[in-house]
Amino acid sequence: MTDCYSHHSRFYVSVDCIIFGVSDGKLNVLLTERNFEPEKGKWSLMGGFVREGESVDEAASRVLLELTGLRGTFMRQVKTFGDIGRDPGARVISVAYYALLTPDLIDEAVLHEYNACWNDVNNLPELGFDHPEMIVKARAQLCRRIATEPIAFRLLPDMFTLTQLQTLYELILDEQLDKRNFRKRVAENPCIEPTGIIDKTGSRRGAMLYRFNYDSYKSTEKFKI
Repeated sequence: MTDCYSHHSRFYVSVDCIIFGVSDGKLNVLLTERNFEPEKGKWSLMGGFVREGESVDEAASRVLLELTGLRGTFMRQVKTFGDIGRDPGARVISVAYYALLTPDLIDEAVLHEYNACWNDVNNLPELGFDHPEMIVKARAQLCRRIATEPIAFRLLPDMFTLTQLQTLYELILDEQLDKRNFRKRVAENPCIEPTGIIDKTGSRRGAMLYRFNYDSYKSTEKFKI
């Protein structure tokens, strides 16, 4: 069996994680400044090579765990990047994933260890490799999915106002949404329910807090905004 493969070229396989989070009114992506070659001194996504005995998905989960200290984080595969010259160090084929989490969940000490920080997705520093393309592809996929999958709620606290929800969608889509139409669509979604709790941190009158009912969603597997 080995002889069937011996005359074929061998390549490295890696994973890269596009980690999105929202803070300070911006959609951010987590980047690390490289202190080794290739592309030393440039910023890059967090990634690593697939190890013996682990699948590509497992490798991505490991990389995410190492950087964030979190298990079970929402993650989806974007696509495979395999241009011949994408890595100046060697022929490397990379599978990109995007993850969604709130920045406050990550230990600052872990970020310091990896020389990582959050960057505005609309104002990124110079990136190495083909990581700019990865971020663009990941955001495009995220934009497509938030209309029919309840993934955006992973970037919100458990209870949120409708203003927070609309602001989040506008940040992801990079466009302004009509308030009346957006709230009409939210009202038609049975998975988004009012809590009866008023948040008065923003104004004296306050705003109703809502939550996403995952049990309701699981019973129908239907979602639309």
